[in-house]
Amino acid sequence: MEKYDIYLVEDEENLSEVLKAYMQKEGWNVTVFDNGDAAVDAVSNKPHLWVLDIMLPGTDGYQVLKAIKNEEDTPVIFISARDQDLDRVLGLEMGSDDYLSKPFLPQELIIRVKKILNRVYGSSTSDVQKVELNAYTIDPIGRTIIDTEENNEAVDLTTKEMDLMLLLSAEIGKAFSREKIIEHVWGDNYFGSERAVDDVVRRVRKKMPRIHLETLYGYGYRILSS
Repeated sequence: MEKYDIYLVEDEENLSEVLKAYMQKEGWNVTVFDNGDAAVDAVSNKPHLWVLDIMLPGTDGYQVLKAIKNEEDTPVIFISARDQDLDRVLGLEMGSDDYLSKPFLPQELIIRVKKILNRVYGSSTSDVQKVELNAYTIDPIGRTIIDTEENNEAVDLTTKEMDLMLLLSAEIGKAFSREKIIEHVWGDNYFGSERAVDDVVRRVRKKMPRIHLETLYGYGYRILSS
């Protein structure tokens, strides 16, 4: 069982205790923060996922989300009891990965968390092999890419850049549509433009210049072996 680190930011003590208990039953390490200031101070710890309430004393959830995304593209689930449509749109625009409106069943949160962890971090089984491609070593389990031509230095990718590379490199030569890439990298709740895919591809090409990441005009992308 994968020991994911989940940070829960919720100032309602009863709710946070219930949600923590449910998540701990899944084998996850759960740390609870009851205010936004403490959460911001912990952003540099880089957990696997944040569950973040919008309404918080002091620093609100939007400010915490901004701090998280400024540090690293760690997945975030927003929860709120305020104006649901407005919070949902603002949260997703700012980079949250999913949204739950109060009240909700704890089991629903567990389902959402599992879905995101699986999408972002993938399988942890030992039969997933590393991929050697144009002097890059891609490790799907450790979510690392090592540049063997540059003193074995790690390639610094954001979460979405890494998701894209793991998706495309898992099946060299297979074409993926922009729609499929969005589904895998951003999830079902993404409402933005497909140009977001092109932006991530552009950044990956800059960071990994030896990767042959081919554009299929009007469709999507694929990685070729050479």
